[in-house]
Amino acid sequence: MVALGMMALEHTPVFGICGFSGAGKTTLILELVRRLRARGLATLVIKHDAHGLTIDRPGKDSQRFFAAGADIIARDQEQSFARLHRDDSEDLADLVARAQRDYDVILVEGHKTTPLPRKLWLRRHVRDRVPRACLPVDLDLRRDQDRITAAWAWIEQALEHVHRAAPTLTGILIGGGSTRMGRSKQLLSYGGRTWLARIVAAAKPVTNGVVLLGSGQVPRSCALLPRLPDAPGLAGPLAGMCAALRWRPDARWIFLACDSPRVTSDALNWLKNQSRPGIWAVQPRLSPGDPPEPLPGWYDFRAAPALASARGPSWLARHPRTATPVLPGQFTNAWLNCNTPADARRLDAMPASHRRTTIKRA
Repeated sequence: MVALGMMALEHTPVFGICGFSGAGKTTLILELVRRLRARGLATLVIKHDAHGLTIDRPGKDSQRFFAAGADIIARDQEQSFARLHRDDSEDLADLVARAQRDYDVILVEGHKTTPLPRKLWLRRHVRDRVPRACLPVDLDLRRDQDRITAAWAWIEQALEHVHRAAPTLTGILIGGGSTRMGRSKQLLSYGGRTWLARIVAAAKPVTNGVVLLGSGQVPRSCALLPRLPDAPGLAGPLAGMCAALRWRPDARWIFLACDSPRVTSDALNWLKNQSRPGIWAVQPRLSPGDPPEPLPGWYDFRAAPALASARGPSWLARHPRTATPVLPGQFTNAWLNCNTPADARRLDAMPASHRRTTIKRA
């Protein structure tokens, strides 16, 4: 379990709710689930039963299928139920690693001796103490305390910490053919630097690293940046975005095209700050009546399955976990892109302090 351990779960919103039988774990978990769902957070409870599980009646078809060696998914009009054979080599960290791609919060009931990074203990009696094998714990709650308030405050604080501590990377798409422009957009110059160099300079202070996505040419100043090939079987921006999400499945990403040379660090920082627990993508609107702009956009690793099955990144605007805030006026230029030689000429003629532009949006 040490190998599991804290490193694998530290940046995962997993919370252990521990105590002996009769301590009140179920009552607390039920209230926490209600509050988490009210906040729009997808929640999973992992329950450990040392006495074995009884979840089907002998003689039922599903029980016979399971006994024969098949995993089972049973469905009706309101729910789905999965019964899976357990792999003896799979520990809690493996289970959490698979589950966190679909859930914002994971509550673990039991596993009291597992060294989870966040764990509370519920006492049955005032004189109870946390067993040495179950330490450390963040909270040791008696029955005469307001357990719900204390546990909720603990989870809210930890959720925000986990969200902000997760690595955020910048992925710049340079794989396009630049058909309308007639030449590689990332190599064009504006204000004495190439477009790509300007975007890289804006991204570096805001995120934990910059990665080039695609096979396009790059200026010498960007030649040492890491680069990923497009994901096979996909085309357009999705090919680069999905390649990045597969390369670092634990990270959040800000994705940009190479045709936004007026992007700034302040604009990207604003974008990153629109994210919060429960949001899997941020696609801003230039004004309340405009459609969401997928690039530049912020994407949580949980958005990877939806992106891989979408026709394009703009389709993610339909996803219930996508936020579409309206851009502050001072950042409008950062979301306007240049696609044609006429756009590039207007950009060259534009003073750096100019607040509005006539460059057309893609």
